[in-house]
Amino acid sequence: MGRSETVLYAAASGGGAGSLTPILMIALLFGVMYFMMIRPQQKRRREAEQMQNTLAPGDEVVTIGGLYGTVTGVDDETVLLEVAPGVQTRYARPAVARVVKQAERPETIEPVTEDAEPVKE
Repeated sequence: MGRSETVLYAAASGGGAGSLTPILMIALLFGVMYFMMIRPQQKRRREAEQMQNTLAPGDEVVTIGGLYGTVTGVDDETVLLEVAPGVQTRYARPAVARVVKQAERPETIEPVTEDAEPVKE
């Protein structure tokens, strides 16, 4: 074996570790994208859905178009907003961007049964 053949053989066999580098870089890039972009977006979407599901009459809201109104009625898919005295418009629930002022809701009181024992502190 000549000197040039030995150098070529050494160069060809030393490339094993280099083939893992691109795969690791792609995996690392995907991990960063997931934690920086995808996961926070999913969290914001869940919060928006929860807000839209808890809408009730009396809530003051803003739509995605910037229209302020007061919720007067709620349906499974739509919300009825009063945007001016006597003027009501119907919007899809996802069109509500945020709640400006939430209406006061009565506190839920659990019924007391006669079998219940008093709590001792």
